[in-house]
Amino acid sequence: MQFNNFDIAAFLQDNWQKKPLFLKNPWTAWDNPLEPDELAGLAVEEGIESRLIIRSKGSWQLEHGPLPADRFDTLGNKHWTLLVQAVDHHVPEVAALIEPFRFIPNWRIDDVMVSFAADKGGVGPHFDQYDVFLIQGAGKRRWQVGGHCNENSALLPHDDLRLLANFEATETFVCEPGDILYIPPGVSHNGIAMGDDCMTYSIGFRAPSRSDLIGHWCDDLLADMQDDDRYSDPGIEEQSNPGEISSRAVDRLHAMITDKIGDRKAFARWFGQYSSTPKYSEMDWKPDEKIEMPALRERLQQGEILSRNPASRFSFIREDTGNSLLFVDGETMICAGDTISFAETLCAQDKVTIDAALADADDVMDLILKLLNHGCLAFDLED
Repeated sequence: MQFNNFDIAAFLQDNWQKKPLFLKNPWTAWDNPLEPDELAGLAVEEGIESRLIIRSKGSWQLEHGPLPADRFDTLGNKHWTLLVQAVDHHVPEVAALIEPFRFIPNWRIDDVMVSFAADKGGVGPHFDQYDVFLIQGAGKRRWQVGGHCNENSALLPHDDLRLLANFEATETFVCEPGDILYIPPGVSHNGIAMGDDCMTYSIGFRAPSRSDLIGHWCDDLLADMQDDDRYSDPGIEEQSNPGEISSRAVDRLHAMITDKIGDRKAFARWFGQYSSTPKYSEMDWKPDEKIEMPALRERLQQGEILSRNPASRFSFIREDTGNSLLFVDGETMICAGDTISFAETLCAQDKVTIDAALADADDVMDLILKLLNHGCLAFDLED
C-alpha cells in the first residue's frame, strides 16, 4: 500500500509530536487487510496478546486472552471491543501497513494493534505515551480528541485500565475506511464505534523513557564490572576536618561513574541490541529444518527473494572504523566489506534480491545463512 496525497515533510514539521492530524483516505487504493473472523481467530491462540474490553452499566471490564472460541457468541451487538497486539507479526498484509510510515526510523516502530468493535464499542478516554497512527480499516469510528495529559491527570479507579476521569473533547473526527488520525504522545482521545464491523489498525511508535534507558544501560554495565574496580586515592593529603568529603574525593567518585556511563561507543552498541530485542522474545521463528549452504546458494541462483520476518527488528549503526554494526533481534553482527551495503539494504527493505556478486561473497552468504536459520529471514513464499 502507498500514499497518494500525504505531504510527509509538512507532517514532520508541523504535526509529529506536536498536534493531531486527520487525513482523509490518503491511500492510492484502500483495501481492508484483515477480516473480523481472522482477528477473532488470533485472539484464541496461545502466545498472542489479546484483550476484550466491555462496558456494562457504566463500568469497564477487561478480559485477557487467549479467549475461549465461543466467547464471542455471548457478547451481544453493543459496547465491546476486541484488541489484538502485534498482528503484523502474523499477517503479512497487516505488516505491509507499516511500509508507508518508514519515514520514521525503524527502531521507533513498535507494532500494529488491531481492534474490532461492536456498535458503541471503545476502550474509553485515555492517553498514550507514544505516537500512534489510527487507520480505519472498515466501518466507522468517531474519535474525540482532547488536551494534553500527564502522570498527574486524574484516572478512573480500575486495576487494569488507565482511563481518564475527566475528559473533554476539543475536536471530533469521523473516520471511514482508509482515513487516518495521527495522535501525538500525551494527547487524550476516545474512539467510539458507529455501527457494526468497526475495525481500526493502530501503528504505535516506541519512546523509551529516561528511567528505562538509564536502568537497562546500567544493568548491562553492572553485569561486566569487576568487584576489585574500586576507589583509590594515592597522594591523599591531610584534611583539616576529617568529617569533610572533599571536592577532590567527590570528583574521583563521580568520574568512576561517568567514565563508564559516558562511553558513547559502548552505549551505541548496547542501544542497538536493546532496541532490536523482539517484543515477544519467547516466540520461536526458527525453520523446522536448518538450511545448508549448498541449498541456499542454489535457491538464490534461481532468483528466489528473501523476506524479513515481520516479528524481527533490524537496524544498524555506522562506526568511525568504517564498519557497520548490524543489530537483529538483540544480537550484534560486525559487518565489513560487502556485508556493509547488504546489511544496510536489509534494514531498509522488507524484501531483498541477491545478485551474482553478492552470491559469490562468502561473508554475505554466511550472514544470510545465519539469519535464515534463526528465523529472521525467510524465502518469500509469494515468489
